[in-house]
Amino acid sequence: MQRYPRDMRGHGPTPPKVVWPGNAKIAVQIVVNYEEGGENCLLHGDAASEAFLSEIVGAAPWPGQRHWNMESLYEYGARAGFWRLQRLFTGRGIPVTVYGVATALARSPEQVKAMKEADWEIASHGLKWIEYKDVAEAEEAADMEEAVRLHTEVTGAPPRGWYTGRSSMNTVALAARRGSFDYVADCYADDLPYWIRVEGRDQLAVPYTLDANDMRFATPQGFNTGDDFFAYLRDSFDCLYAEGAAGAPKMLSIGLHCRLIGRPGRLPGLERFLDHATSHDGVWFARRIDIAEHWAAHYPPRQAPRPSEMNLDGFVAAFGGIFEYSPWIAERAHALELGPAHDSATGVHSALARAFRSASEEERFGVLRAHPDLAGKLAQARRLTEDSTAEQASAGLDALTDAERAAFTELNDAYVGRFGFPFIIAVRDHDKSGILAAFRRRLGNDRETEFAEACRQVERIAELRLMAMDL
Repeated sequence: MQRYPRDMRGHGPTPPKVVWPGNAKIAVQIVVNYEEGGENCLLHGDAASEAFLSEIVGAAPWPGQRHWNMESLYEYGARAGFWRLQRLFTGRGIPVTVYGVATALARSPEQVKAMKEADWEIASHGLKWIEYKDVAEAEEAADMEEAVRLHTEVTGAPPRGWYTGRSSMNTVALAARRGSFDYVADCYADDLPYWIRVEGRDQLAVPYTLDANDMRFATPQGFNTGDDFFAYLRDSFDCLYAEGAAGAPKMLSIGLHCRLIGRPGRLPGLERFLDHATSHDGVWFARRIDIAEHWAAHYPPRQAPRPSEMNLDGFVAAFGGIFEYSPWIAERAHALELGPAHDSATGVHSALARAFRSASEEERFGVLRAHPDLAGKLAQARRLTEDSTAEQASAGLDALTDAERAAFTELNDAYVGRFGFPFIIAVRDHDKSGILAAFRRRLGNDRETEFAEACRQVERIAELRLMAMDL
């Protein structure tokens, strides 16, 4: 048995019918990252200076030295950039979520006071603004605990959201395992919140963004001017707003950094975007915690068993009858590399069909022979499986006239005599006359062609059976 943890399905081909407060067509969520004073610095006990997300694109760490230019660029965010953003958003009454690095918050009491007075959500952005990819899990967990402790001490309340940013493979599991966060944001996989399973616990993820993010002012081939940023945000908004107007509302997440967007040559681009967004009806500006609370209240995690998490006995009990009297197909499917993408009718069907297709011709022939004749003796004796009984009844094969029954008997005998297995068709896709027409037409096929067609019909019957289940 192999299990693949990544979720390539998500909300599937048809996203949930989201209803935002006030029937908004789009939720716009703005994050202000507050990292200044929490970056890599010898003063903070780090081995080298910061090298990430500044005006010095491509900067390298200075081991054992303070980088005066880098430090002052970060200081700009605290001293000037933050206050520009604070005036902008409070002046427009737009709620904001802060991703606050705990040590940065501790070094900025006036900024924290302003955040609280504006009723901004202050989520945790970790203990320090450092890279965790090579940090031991126990050390990262200890930093998370200290971040929550310090955040609570500085702001007066524990963080309800978590975003590390420069995360490790353990970050999300650590945050979920802690069990105290309404949401985690170390994910970029969707335009809507979604639930993830970590050690049997459901954790809400409210995805963040690296594209609609001013960090691209500090990356190669990123934004060069405020107009670049405005155009990208406008186009993102317009696309999602149109989807919302068509009945599929989404969330636009926007990431800001005080030392980047807070520069006077860039802020007007953000202002133009806000003008554009606020000129539309049905726009919900929300903090991330507001979105998390709404999602948890209206779109809780499904409690139905997940096929990819079932043991062998449970999987076979649930799906062993999907292919007529052939539980071995479910047994083999269970051994495949299943994951969240298989926790749906389409996903289970894919696994079962793979097991069927990879079987020997003799085994597949056995599956064909396990199917009953249409309107045959077994049906008359009421000895069909429950699924077959319902399927034949759906096409009216349980209420034939004497002439129709005679025609089916004659065709069944001719077909089995020619091919050695019963005529198989997904009756739910046809009416009685269509079934008879297909019967007569397919009698003219050669055996190889008809064997392949019968196998396709078996797979289609299985698909329809799974679609009728609550998966």
